[in-house]
Amino acid sequence: MNVGFVGLGIMGTPMAQHLIGAGHRMFLHSRSGLPQGIAAPAAVACASAAEVARNANVIFIMVPDTPDVEAVLFGAGGIATALGESGDGPRRIIVDMSSISPTATKAFAGRINALGADYIDAPVSGGEVGAKAASLTIMCGGDPAVFDQVLPLLQTMGKNITLVGGNGDGQTTKVANQIIVALNIAAVGEALLFASRAGADPAKVRQALMGGFAASRILEVHGERMIKRSFAPGFRIRLHQKDLGLALQGARELDVALPQTAGAAQLMQVCAAHGMADLDHSALVKALEIMAEHPVAEG
Repeated sequence: MNVGFVGLGIMGTPMAQHLIGAGHRMFLHSRSGLPQGIAAPAAVACASAAEVARNANVIFIMVPDTPDVEAVLFGAGGIATALGESGDGPRRIIVDMSSISPTATKAFAGRINALGADYIDAPVSGGEVGAKAASLTIMCGGDPAVFDQVLPLLQTMGKNITLVGGNGDGQTTKVANQIIVALNIAAVGEALLFASRAGADPAKVRQALMGGFAASRILEVHGERMIKRSFAPGFRIRLHQKDLGLALQGARELDVALPQTAGAAQLMQVCAAHGMADLDHSALVKALEIMAEHPVAEG
């Protein structure tokens, strides 16, 4: 199959590589050019997203934020340019794997449908590690028949793949995921800070907690990062801030209160205000450490 991919960053590059490895001919576009590691005879660099869409049956998008997706779809040289051109080729499918606004996603899908193409929103969870291991959780919204067409491609990039509902429901699920992750990071940070300030060895405390009801993937992975002071970005604070902003925007639209989410967003804002927006989101603990004037661990 001819497959397109727009956005070759930390996540997009390994995801596209899995598709190349599955034997698909790939048409690729990224603002920063093709990474060296993605070079392959089956990988064709394209000058624009429109050029990708002219050559591919299914086009994946993996960019940071809602305005970026809008630009890829409808900006100058965007995918919509190619969709609007005359031709009798197969109906194209756009699969947006970015994490963006559910409301905007529904509007984008409607505009793409009006141009004679199909749309699936398919945001992911699992970070850089999951992208490299092809073990991403993928949360989808769209028509079931279209989902079935792209499922084999999604299975080259992820393991837990769910069609939640119609367009926008995948993005709503991703926002819910980011709420849970943020609150768990904050909880682990507070627990380890409390233990360290009380004089206990946070590494031993974490080891003990991993055997009880408090055990979680966040405690396992990000708890270790907090103790080892390893905050190289797998998922940057600035991106998680964006996702929590979507959650709080949605809460206003839905007239619901998300007080814990708002608190986690403020902790991330403390980090951003101290120049740490490009650290891994596990560095949220640093906001707690600043307020306590005490680090979880030295280093």
